[in-house]
Amino acid sequence: MPADGGSSSTASRWAAVIVNFEAGELLRDCVGSVLADDSAGPVELVVVDNGSGDASVRVMSEAYPAVTVIAAPGNVGYARGANLGIAATRAPIVAVLNADTRLEPGAAAALVARLESQPRVGACGPRLKNTDGTDYPSARADPSLPIAVGHSLFGTWWPSNPFTKRYRQVDADPSRPRVVDWVSGAGVWLRRRALDTVGGWDERYFMYLEDVDLCHRLRRAGWEIVYEPGGVVWHVQGASTRRRPVRMLVEHHRSAWRFARVRLTGPRSLLLPFVALYLAVRAVASIAARSWRSEHREGRA
Repeated sequence: MPADGGSSSTASRWAAVIVNFEAGELLRDCVGSVLADDSAGPVELVVVDNGSGDASVRVMSEAYPAVTVIAAPGNVGYARGANLGIAATRAPIVAVLNADTRLEPGAAAALVARLESQPRVGACGPRLKNTDGTDYPSARADPSLPIAVGHSLFGTWWPSNPFTKRYRQVDADPSRPRVVDWVSGAGVWLRRRALDTVGGWDERYFMYLEDVDLCHRLRRAGWEIVYEPGGVVWHVQGASTRRRPVRMLVEHHRSAWRFARVRLTGPRSLLLPFVALYLAVRAVASIAARSWRSEHREGRA
C-alpha cells in the first residue's frame, strides 16, 4: 500500500482494523506504523471511529488522507467497532488493533506467516510491550471461576498471588511461541474463516472480555489460539478509557457477568446468583475506592 494509505491494485494477504475512540495523536501514530510495516505485503486498512469528540480522526486524515474511515453510529463499543471494520475488508487474515498500539517493523510478517502455516490457528496474538519496555501479559489462561475470583480479590494489592500468576501466565517465557487459551484484543490477528464460523465478535460486550469470549468460542469451534512473539506491538494502556474511569469499572463488571453466564451452564448455573452478588458488591466497592482515592489526592494537592 502506498505511504498515504491508498488502496493497492494487488490482493492483500492481510487487513487491519483500527478501532478508535478519542485516542488523540496516538491514532495517527498507529496508522503510520501499520502502513510502514510492509513486511507482509500491502494491507487493507480501515479505521472505525466510535463517535470521538476529539481531533484524532482529523489529525490522522491530514497525515494519511487516503485511509478509509468508517464512522460508527456513536460509541458502539470495541466488539461492534471491530465487526464494522472486518465487514469492510476482504483479506483472509484481519488484524484488530487498539488505536493506542504501534507495530514494530516485521510484526505483520511474523503473525501472518504463523496463520498461513498453521491452518487450524484461528487467532494469533503478538508480543505486546508496555511503553517502558516491559512485556504486557497478553497471552493468558482461561479464567475459570476459582482463578477469576482469586485474581479479582487479590490482583490489585498482591500481584504475585498464585491466582493472578496462573491467569496471566507470568512464568511463561515471553520469547517463546505457544498455544494459549486467549490473547488480548488490543492487538490480534484473526483468520476470517474462523471468525465466520463463530459469527464474529459478540457485540453485547461493550468493553472488556470481548477478547476472552471470542477466543473461548473459537476454541469450542475447534480452532487454536496461539502467541507469536516474533511480532512485536507496543501498547499505551488505557488511552481511550482513563477519562471515564467509573463507567469503565461498571462496564468491566457487566462484561464479567455476561461471560459468567456463557461459562456457567448446566448444574454450574446454580452459581450464577452468587456470582451476580459478588460482582455487584465488587463493582460498588471498586467505585467507592476510586472515588476515595481521587478525593484524597485532591485534598493533598
